[in-house]
Amino acid sequence: MNLNYKLSKSDDTHPWLILIHGLFGNADNLAGIKRHFESSYNIVSFDLPDHGESPWTDGFNVKEAAEAISNILKTLNISKTAVLGHSLGGKVAMALALNHPHLVSHLIVADIAPVSYQHSHQAVFDGLDAVPLANISSRKDAETAMREHIKEPGVRQFLLKSLYQNEEGTWAWRFNVAGLKSSYGHIIDWEQSSQQFDGVTLFIKGALSDYITSAHREDIARYFPKAKAHVIEGTGHWLHAEKPAAFNAIVERTLAK
Repeated sequence: MNLNYKLSKSDDTHPWLILIHGLFGNADNLAGIKRHFESSYNIVSFDLPDHGESPWTDGFNVKEAAEAISNILKTLNISKTAVLGHSLGGKVAMALALNHPHLVSHLIVADIAPVSYQHSHQAVFDGLDAVPLANISSRKDAETAMREHIKEPGVRQFLLKSLYQNEEGTWAWRFNVAGLKSSYGHIIDWEQSSQQFDGVTLFIKGALSDYITSAHREDIARYFPKAKAHVIEGTGHWLHAEKPAAFNAIVERTLAK
């Protein structure tokens, strides 16, 4: 699978950093992190399958997404890289580190754990399905249609970043709504294995988020025996966007190890 990616290469001597966004996102979601590090790192920002400008699939699969990224790294002659993933991108980053440990120098996982979740995005799917794409004339029309199901303005605005007009002038979503809905059971699951990654690993938690809890400590240690944790106070699941300076600072310290 040939994923879409954005390459920011400043110097052959700089180390590599790859960035992987979360569910319903695209490569631009982590642009703030990219801007912070691109003077000292060569960076690849990926669109996951079924997102952004990457191909749509018959069903999103975490391991297959990690394999697609590893294949692109080989094509780019990247033999070692730091990897940072948020949410679903964190799951893909973990799968990459577990299946290709020789590729990964540092693993940074933002607000997700190697566990199966009970979370539901049903309200998001309902909101997306409520948008009459053939009959709207603006993003404002789409937001109005979503409002009944998706109460948080910030979530609506985040989703609307992926609404665009195609060549025929019809509004469309850049992410594969039907495919993600059918794959959702896999997306919130985690495939158990005996693999381990023993490189530098950091899990960053939003203090107000329930995606990483103390109950997940054992699961994290099983796969990532050298994992450290950092909590950013006053942030939820979108911690890198809510407190970018604090987030980038802890990432910087970890990458220096």
